[in-house]
Amino acid sequence: MVHSKTGFFALSFYTIATLFIILAFASPFWLVTDGKLKNPKFIKIGLWEVCFNGFEEVHHWYDTVFKGCWWIFEEEYYIIHDILLPGFFIATQFFFTITTCCVLASMFMAYLYMNKDKDDENYVTLLITLGTVLVIGGFSGLISVVIFGARGDGRDWMPNWEHNDLGWAFALGVIGVIFLFPAGILFLVEARVQKYKKLHEMQSREPSSHTMHERKIGFSGHTDI
Repeated sequence: MVHSKTGFFALSFYTIATLFIILAFASPFWLVTDGKLKNPKFIKIGLWEVCFNGFEEVHHWYDTVFKGCWWIFEEEYYIIHDILLPGFFIATQFFFTITTCCVLASMFMAYLYMNKDKDDENYVTLLITLGTVLVIGGFSGLISVVIFGARGDGRDWMPNWEHNDLGWAFALGVIGVIFLFPAGILFLVEARVQKYKKLHEMQSREPSSHTMHERKIGFSGHTDI
């Protein structure tokens, strides 16, 4: 159950971000050929899968031709790891994996948020933790997509670079990362609002308790007289 409009919007942003990030993480469409080349040696690549069509090892140390779609860490690819896994792409994988882990970890916290009563003593702590995790995931994802956006379709990586374009999975990753920021910030705002509400309620109770205590003392004094 969502207890406020702020929480509703935070959860909406979070849901979209989670869907887009998981799709981007699993899809091999971060970089794709534009289809204008008749027999492109490179077809598409994601964080964990690559598709070639007659790609040859550029150093010509091995008489091997790569064709089809394979896991990027497949044993047969070890001879082209220097080409397939440059530093910028490893950094992209690393930071986007951190983002995905943050999203997956926050799923459980989001479930607790929807089922926890706002009067629970751990409610504010849950909101702060959830918001912080999402913001951290957002910053990590931002680093990832900026690196790949700057280097992914460069001429020094995949063959036929002039016919390679950033794919829809990359676009989903960018949107998902952007949506993590308002989601995390709104959860933190909600935590702040709930914290001050609890402080206000506590301050409102204290004078009442003090007044009742004084009345009891006054009543006792009157009885003794």
